[in-house]
Amino acid sequence: MALNQSRFLTSVIIAEEVVAVGQRTFAAVAGKAKKGSKGAATDAPKASTLSKEVKSTTVVGANILKDGADPKIMPDSEYPDWLWHLLDKRPALSELSRKNIETLPYEDLKRFVKLDNRARIKENNSVKAKN
Repeated sequence: MALNQSRFLTSVIIAEEVVAVGQRTFAAVAGKAKKGSKGAATDAPKASTLSKEVKSTTVVGANILKDGADPKIMPDSEYPDWLWHLLDKRPALSELSRKNIETLPYEDLKRFVKLDNRARIKENNSVKAKN
């Protein structure tokens, strides 16, 4: 029994040490403002240091690698065709249900089934919640 208690105590001591190491610390404040100032000068947005030429030829901030560079903007012909259709408006369930299902293209039919299933699930959940 003493052996079990010593194992328990060592695990508690190790757990306390881990907690002490894992405590979050906050960065020190760079400079304290005076009591009278409300920080209006520091809240103003800073002017961009990048030239207009760099902004128009690169995607600034899209680099995810440490040693990489921001990607260059290519002409529209260099991008795939599907990219230009990502923001197209897709028909809603009410619009798809008004059309003849047999004449719908495959993509619209697939969307109709997905939206119809979602609507039925929501309706069943609301009925169950009322009971």
